[in-house]
Amino acid sequence: MLQKIRNIFELGKKEIWSILRDPMMVILIIYSFTAQVCITASTDKGTVRDAAVAVVDEDQSPLSHRMIDAILPPYFTRPEYIDPAILDDKMDHGRYTFAIVIPSNFQRDLLAGSKPEIQINVDATRMSQAFLGNGYIEQIIRNEADTFLQEASKKGAPQVEVVIRNKYNQNLVASWFSAINDIISNVTMLAIIMTGAAIIRERERSTLEHLLVMPVTSFEIMVSKIWSMALIVAIATLFSLIFVIRWFLGIPIGGSFALLTLGILCHLFAVTNMGILLACFAKSMPQLGLLMILVLMPMQMLSGGDTPFENMPVAVQYIMQVAPTTHFVAFSQLIMFKGAGFSIVWVPLAKMVAIGAAMFFVSLARFRKSVAS
Repeated sequence: MLQKIRNIFELGKKEIWSILRDPMMVILIIYSFTAQVCITASTDKGTVRDAAVAVVDEDQSPLSHRMIDAILPPYFTRPEYIDPAILDDKMDHGRYTFAIVIPSNFQRDLLAGSKPEIQINVDATRMSQAFLGNGYIEQIIRNEADTFLQEASKKGAPQVEVVIRNKYNQNLVASWFSAINDIISNVTMLAIIMTGAAIIRERERSTLEHLLVMPVTSFEIMVSKIWSMALIVAIATLFSLIFVIRWFLGIPIGGSFALLTLGILCHLFAVTNMGILLACFAKSMPQLGLLMILVLMPMQMLSGGDTPFENMPVAVQYIMQVAPTTHFVAFSQLIMFKGAGFSIVWVPLAKMVAIGAAMFFVSLARFRKSVAS
């Protein structure tokens, strides 16, 4: 038994040194958990940020000033008052994304019960900001106008007031979600790639046959690759969480760091076995890459990281229960966003362990068959 453990340890050390001697793989690991996370966090594709706004205020009323003052950072820059004669030229040159034109007598006509109109010019070449920002500005103007009418009305304020409070991410900062979700995706991707590539590399260099004539078994070879690749990815993940997420980006992690580490290790156990299973079916690195596309992309898209898992068809939800990424996404989000404890996250944690164990036995049987052939 001790000899088996020693063999597994020595073979794993060999895999770690082979990764460290591969500069491209080292660069990929470092980039995936540092620069890529920062880029993803800073590129808020689903939100409006610092959109330039111009205002032509021909009314100069308390209501017009109130509406303009409600357009605030970080979604928009401070609105700039400009002359209507230069509005089109500024929009043509891309100086502003939005230009709001408030007509004369807007407040008077609104109080009189007529329906005055405000013109919002949008630079639609900036597609994501134009679509979302237009809705934000429309909502801001509508809310301010309704509040102004309520205050001016003799009936006074309404009896029922809706107050919305956001939990876990009070300011709705999209970078919190996108950065952490990117790390979750990178853990799965790199673990499968590195473990599968380790098997393919042994086969292409004919070193797998050399290992088989040594006093080691298929079980020891497979376990050595699992623990060594999992260790490298786990260290890179923890480094990214501490120094990139928490320190550099300033994103808080709500729950227990030790419990999160346990979940990462359980997930790595499952996906490294998956990488070995894919490598047993692939005959070369190009084939492994094609299998990765067919397996990894659906797993990442349907695991609940990009879109809520509950919004997917029921059949897809049942199918994705066998994917470890589904439970890892739920586990990670519960801890990092909501600060959940073990009493809440033990269910996805147990499912990851069960899927990893099943994947281990399937991968081991396939690996032995692949080696024998």
